[in-house]
Amino acid sequence: MAFEIKDIDETRAPLLDHLIELRSRLMRAIFALLIGFGVCFYFADPILGFLVQPLKDSFPDGEGQLIFTKLPEIFFVELKIGLFAGFMVSFPIIANQLWAFIAPGLYAQEKKAFLPFLIATPVLFIGGAALAYYVVMPLAFLFFLGFGGEAGGLQVQALPAAGEYLSLVMQFILAFGLTFLLPVLLMLLHRAGIVTREQLVAARRYVIVGIVALAAIVTPPDPGTQVILAVPLLLLFEGSLLLMRLQEKTMRKNKAKEESEAEETAEQAVGDQPAE
Repeated sequence: MAFEIKDIDETRAPLLDHLIELRSRLMRAIFALLIGFGVCFYFADPILGFLVQPLKDSFPDGEGQLIFTKLPEIFFVELKIGLFAGFMVSFPIIANQLWAFIAPGLYAQEKKAFLPFLIATPVLFIGGAALAYYVVMPLAFLFFLGFGGEAGGLQVQALPAAGEYLSLVMQFILAFGLTFLLPVLLMLLHRAGIVTREQLVAARRYVIVGIVALAAIVTPPDPGTQVILAVPLLLLFEGSLLLMRLQEKTMRKNKAKEESEAEETAEQAVGDQPAE
């Protein structure tokens, strides 16, 4: 019985080590998120000023304003800003902790294959978020404010609430940022052998329809923003197909190199055997 307990403890030891390391990585990630939240919550007013700039520029000079209809609304708006911006700031540290936990279990070749995706993820997300902030949001706000004016002798004015505006801004940024990760998803699926480039090429017409439908779902109901999201996604899809072709060539070269090295090793082993 003592030997059995010892064997069980020896098998559990590596699992316990992994769980302890996972807990340590999670604690560091949460600590980084809390620090990012605290810093961004302290600077919530300047961050909110940066987020409302597209709306301010859409109004005529001196006419734009944000209102709040509930007393605690601005407080919760600043909490959301702190959490949202804090996650953005701490994401590199969180991703680094994730990579540090996964990397030891990967082969050198797998690390080389996975690391570009880890680097491309924040770059593509920031690119999508920048497109939303600098291009899409100003056009969308101009479109929405164009419905103001006079109706039935009454003045129709836009009085956006702070909470609703922040939710709309977060919807824009997250929608564009996450959808711009399409190449990373496709390349990972291709790398894992779940989909092939030929399958995606054959399904191109369905992908186009899906991208247009996705753009219509995640953006406000105006054609301009939907087109601005759909066109880059189509370009990213075509770029993913090109990268898949290059990746397939690299994989074929590596496979041929490995087979050649294996044959040389086998021939050398046969040559080293003593003659009978």
